[in-house]
Order: sequence, then C-alpha cells, then structure tokens
Amino acid sequence: MATDIPCFGPSNGGWKSLTLLVMGISTATGRARSTGVLFAGVALLNTATVGLGTAATLIVAAGSGAVWSGLPSVANVLGTAAGALGAGTLLPVHGSRRVLTGGYGVAAAGALVAFAGALATSVVPLLLGILLVGLGNGGAQLSRYLAADLYPEDRRGRALSMVVWGGTVGALAGPALMAPAASAAAGFGWPSLSGPAAVAVLATAGAALAAVFLPRHVPVPRKPAARGPVRSASVARPLVAMVAAQLTMGAVMTMTPVQLQEHGHGLGVVGWVLSAHLFGMFALAPLSGRIADRWGPHVTINAGLGVLALATATALAAPTAHTSGLPIALFLLGYGWNLVFVGGSAQLSRNLAPETRSRVRGTVDAVVWAASALAGLGSGALFAGGGYALVAVVGGVLALLPLGFSVARDGR
Repeated sequence: MATDIPCFGPSNGGWKSLTLLVMGISTATGRARSTGVLFAGVALLNTATVGLGTAATLIVAAGSGAVWSGLPSVANVLGTAAGALGAGTLLPVHGSRRVLTGGYGVAAAGALVAFAGALATSVVPLLLGILLVGLGNGGAQLSRYLAADLYPEDRRGRALSMVVWGGTVGALAGPALMAPAASAAAGFGWPSLSGPAAVAVLATAGAALAAVFLPRHVPVPRKPAARGPVRSASVARPLVAMVAAQLTMGAVMTMTPVQLQEHGHGLGVVGWVLSAHLFGMFALAPLSGRIADRWGPHVTINAGLGVLALATATALAAPTAHTSGLPIALFLLGYGWNLVFVGGSAQLSRNLAPETRSRVRGTVDAVVWAASALAGLGSGALFAGGGYALVAVVGGVLALLPLGFSVARDGR
C-alpha cells in the first residue's frame, strides 16, 4: 500500500507554505534576540547607574558636604535627558545597533572617568563621568520603543514592558554589588567607594558588547511633517501624564528617606522602604504591559495616575508608619509611576509616523527626565516649608490634575 508523502512543489503551494514557515521562525528568532539584547542593555546600564550614583553621592557628601550631595543625581538626570534627545534624533538615520553601541561606549568611557575620580576622590571627574554615563542611559531608556516596534500593535505593551522590567535587575544588582565591590577595592588598596565605579565600567562595557548583536537597521527617510506631532493629543496626553507622574514620584521618593531619618530610623529602615518602592517601579512592568494591550494605553495611564494619588494619600495619612503605611505608599508610588510610564510609552508606540517617531519619543523622554531633576530640587524646598505632608499634598495634586483633565475631556 502506497504511503502519501507531502510533496513541496508549485502544484500544491508547498514551497510557499515552507517559505512562510521559515520566515516566521526567522522573524520570531530575530525578535527574541533583539529583545534580549535590549533587555540586557537596560539591566546593565541601570546596574551601573544605581551603584555609581550611590557611591558618588557618598563621595561628594564626604568631600564637599551634604549640601552638594545631590550633584551626582543632577548630573545623571541631565545626561540621561540629553542622551534621550540625541538618540531619538540619531536612531532614524544610523539605526539602533550603531546608536546604542556608540551610546554605551560613551557610557563606558564615562564610567572610566568616574572611576578615576573615585580613586582620586575628585568631584569634577566624578561628575563628568556620571554625566557621560547618563548620555548612554538615555539611549537605554529608548530601548523600550525599539522592542515595541518589533511587534504588532496589540503586543507592543507587553514587548516594551519586558524591557522596562530589565530595570528590576539593575535595581537589585546595583545595591547588592556595592558591598562586595567596596571590599574588593579595599583589597587592592583603593578607596572602597571606587569599587562600585569599577562595576559600572564592567557593566557599561558589557552593554556596548551586547548591542553589537542587534540586527542591522534600515534608516528611515526623513520627510517634513505636515503638523508638529508633539501638539497632537496622541503625544500631548502621555507627555503630560508622564511628566506629572515623574514629578509626583520624584518629590515623594526623594523626601521619604529624609522623613524617616528625622524620626530616628536608620539606613536599614530606609533601605526596606525604598526596596518596596523599587519593586513597584519595575517588577510588575509585564502586568502593566498586559493591561495596556488589553484595555488600551489611555486606561492604563489613568489607572496609574489614580494609584499615584492613592499613594500620596497613604503617605499623608501614615507619614511615620515605617512598617506599614510608608512601605505601602512607596510601593503604590512606584507602581503608579510604572503604569503611567508603560501606558504612555505604549501610546507613543502607536499612531506616529516612522520618520518622526524616534525624535518625538526622544523629546518626550528628555522632558520627563528634566522633570525628574525639577522634582529632586523642588521637593527639598517643599519639605523645608511644610514638611512631608506638604510634599505629599503637592504630589497628589500633580497626579490628579491630568487625571481630572482626561476624565473631563472624555466626558464631553
């Protein structure tokens, strides 16, 4: 009895089916590889930024006084804003592999400069190095959009959220590596705080090496836009919400350690509360991505703003409850920010012309990071004028303003 054997030929369309199957497997493999590389870049840059920034803050505080201890944070934020703006402009022309490899290379050079500054306990090279690391970090922040662009629209929220989730690795690895890195540096006869700077050198170099494995990118031809895209509702809504979320989170997060220390709590309590906050910021990003794909970016943004308002209300109601109220408030603060960040990013992954979308996204990220610097500076003045309660109230108002505007607009 003869056995029927499939014959791949033009008569039955078998060759076409086989070609489509191979192309599908190739596309899926390419997506997975690219997403993995983008994830690794974010994780490594976040590891470098967290560890280096913490060490630099302590070095500046010890050498120049606590009043100047915020300078490393400002240098990092300004560098990240400039890096996002520059990467957004260069991506359509030079592609993701060249831009990210170059940006991470600049970050690695900056980490080396910062390491030299840490060895000499010199503030100027330390701040310059952090600024350069921030430039590379700006490109890493845009990686979420590059991941989203690899997928159909109904899967972009999950794709970008997986890259955002890479921040969890940095949030955990950065602080965890500080103590062993400091011990290793002391073993070489170096200042102990130069250890985290050395880790930053390795992490940024690793990110640059990983970016080499991104696929080649076909540059998008530039076309004049008929209308400025930043003015459209599809950009204005997420921009306003992301800025409000950044201001709210930055202000409350910055002043919470000060609030805890004023009530007699040590670094252990501060670390526990901030760990809850970092968990909220990054760990649940895949959930936020699914919400964005299932119910849409607009719903995700509004939910995040509502959670931020709830977080500030909790902080206001329990400003000294270090075992319950404040950890819950800081977790909600982180997750509310995450919902807005993922929802806003998902919105910016849709309805933007290919020739303008990278520049628009870079501009939005630059504005958001600039808002972070403003939050860090302004929160101190609010705390000095009215204490933690005033910081929480202002943060809550900032979160509710775009939410109220959105609800009123949708109700028309």
